[in-house]
Amino acid sequence: MNVRLRYRGRVVTDADVAFIDELIAAHPTLSRRALSQKLCEAWNWVQPNGCPRDMVCRGLMLALHRAGHIKLPAKQHAPPNPLAKRCKPAAADIDCAPLCGSLKILGPLRFDQVRRTRDESLFNSLIEQHHYLGYTQPVGEHLKYLIFAQDRPIACLAWSSAPRHLGCRDRFIGWSAESRRNNIHLIAANIRFLILPWVEVPHLASHILGHMARVLPRDWERLYGHPVHFLETFVDTERFRGTCYHAANWIVLGRTTGRGKDDQTHRPNRSIKDVLGYPLSRHFRQLLSQEL
Repeated sequence: MNVRLRYRGRVVTDADVAFIDELIAAHPTLSRRALSQKLCEAWNWVQPNGCPRDMVCRGLMLALHRAGHIKLPAKQHAPPNPLAKRCKPAAADIDCAPLCGSLKILGPLRFDQVRRTRDESLFNSLIEQHHYLGYTQPVGEHLKYLIFAQDRPIACLAWSSAPRHLGCRDRFIGWSAESRRNNIHLIAANIRFLILPWVEVPHLASHILGHMARVLPRDWERLYGHPVHFLETFVDTERFRGTCYHAANWIVLGRTTGRGKDDQTHRPNRSIKDVLGYPLSRHFRQLLSQEL
């Protein structure tokens, strides 16, 4: 079996390339998008929730085209990229009165998953206004949470797909390269955590993290059709100590190199961060190391 390409965990062989060539020849009037949809259908290439891996398939076909293995038809049109031209979220008009005291005075907290709901714009706005990194649109699998107390929003958390390569995490799990490629979708990364600045309640952040570890897996499997077995995050130690994560029993896995995922210079170009993880099962290593 002669391998032509490896793309997002999929191995493309000579036979696969020949099949794609035949598919293109059989449908000379179809667009690149339509061809990728046909290929997903032929390969039964779907996400765990049953939706076609259409965007990944288009990326694979484009990679084969650029490498000279196939010849795609010319682009029929170039739709605008909504992520590249996305407007900044508008400022939200909410009650900013100080909320201080103990966890008990807050009463029961409500955890609302707001992605694709009417409250998503409120989440985006609060992150843009009050988080030091501002708002950026997550790509891939992701969930957004607003936490309410007495019907007032008090905190925001965003979770997304985990980075494919993270040395200290991969050593901690102990999985093989193949297991990592096959199972990376079973990890969720906490990419934003914000307690609104007028909320001053001791132990609130660690309390929220503890509850999220129970809420997130259920919502993730419901929406994406697969479980998550491990959570991870980065803490910029030039700004924060990560106290709430430590109090919620997250584990320090190591530190980043400060080079980022697209590094070409092999020199640090950003702040070095602590990497923390939280296993959702005592058998997480076994679950994350399963071979397909």
